[in-house]
Amino acid sequence: MNNLPKGYSARAATLEDADRIAELINEYTKAISGRAAISAEVLHRQLQMPGIDRSRDTLLVAAPDGGLAAFAAAFHLAPHVHVNGIATVALSHQGLGIGSGLLGWIEERAAHAVELAPPDARVSLSQGVDQQEKTAIRLLERNGYHQVRHFWRMLIEFSANGSLQIPSWPEGVSVATLRLPQDLVPAFRAGRDAFRDHWGHVESPEDEALERMKHRVDNDPEFDTSLRFLAREEDEIVGICNAVAKEGTDTTTGYIETLGVRRAWRRRGIAKALLLHAFEACRNRGLDRVALHVDAASLTGATHLYESTGMHVSELSHAYEKELRAGTEIATQDLTDSN
Repeated sequence: MNNLPKGYSARAATLEDADRIAELINEYTKAISGRAAISAEVLHRQLQMPGIDRSRDTLLVAAPDGGLAAFAAAFHLAPHVHVNGIATVALSHQGLGIGSGLLGWIEERAAHAVELAPPDARVSLSQGVDQQEKTAIRLLERNGYHQVRHFWRMLIEFSANGSLQIPSWPEGVSVATLRLPQDLVPAFRAGRDAFRDHWGHVESPEDEALERMKHRVDNDPEFDTSLRFLAREEDEIVGICNAVAKEGTDTTTGYIETLGVRRAWRRRGIAKALLLHAFEACRNRGLDRVALHVDAASLTGATHLYESTGMHVSELSHAYEKELRAGTEIATQDLTDSN
């Protein structure tokens, strides 16, 4: 990284840096939203995810006193048509031009994806920002990024909603928790099938995506099968709902990581039943609320489903994108291109 302030230095992140990186990110997100975004344990696992090269894809900026001033990452997985950029500058080191330098570094790393992507495919770089991050938004817009999507954090407070709605399962559909190892691959495939209809979805090679899923199962000590629910019709997995018993580091809030129903089984109330089932499981754990994030213009109408269960919008964030190469769009844009 070039043009660092005097006395600052940059290097790739190591696993030993996970605690300090999480502390940096959480200090920043608490100032923005009042919540910590990630635990050191989760970050440690993510830095080891198959397909990620820490020496290439991450950057730390150290202050003159040795403290951590900033962290950035630029990830792109096969087929390399989409690059996800992440950058956080510590509050006490903002206003020095470090953010602009990180943005330049991310774009340099993203250029590598253009070389790896299919020759006729469109390649883009995106970054997510909270509505409150006015400085970051201005920086992105000055550098050619455009707002392409809005996302909501939605929340249900159990104390404010009294009795939860009771799930109503369609005839012939039942629910059970994930069993390992026998359910892992069929559940993984059902999830891939359901999420083809989500805006921005890019189909990655199955073997690589499954390797990442197995990495999560094998390396996450908090991977809890009792909060991962499968809806079945006979022997077919038709829907999935994956919950965890905390959001970031908040152990009073459950979080829905994924909720999806395969296209042929939609409009039968399965998604709502799965979500309500997960709410009850989280409340039985003693959690006070459940949160999730959703595309505000969900192609499958997920926002209306969540509102029908008593969830409300608590935060707004935006996806900003910069085109690296024009071409055929591979990512899902609407339901007609996800068949």
